[in-house]
Amino acid sequence: QVQLVESGGGLVQAGGSLRLSCAASGRAFSTYAMAWFRQAPGKEREFVSAISWSGGSTDYAGSVKGRFTISRDNAKNTVTLQMNSLKPEDTAVYLCAATQGSLRVGRTAYNYWGQGTQVTVSS
Repeated sequence: QVQLVESGGGLVQAGGSLRLSCAASGRAFSTYAMAWFRQAPGKEREFVSAISWSGGSTDYAGSVKGRFTISRDNAKNTVTLQMNSLKPEDTAVYLCAATQGSLRVGRTAYNYWGQGTQVTVSS
């Protein structure tokens, strides 16, 4: 099993940046594909970004491509989401997720979830 804890959320003005981190505990972190999802009030949980177990492959939602960057450090069991040029529509709870095997974008593919961290972007 994998336990996930997110950090780094907060309040930022439009155009600003935040860096989210996800700390994983448990065995064999380096065998898990990792992802970030987000959920705004009244909306469904949506895919943001994912990274393969090796870090060699990444994927992004169209709405964040070019602004967000996902990375991982398997030695430290962490995944990071660097968010730049933030927009008010990026406001949501951001959740870290893990799944064994290959990189995926569907939320149902992910078995393990963190509690989330709130990101609020003011206009």
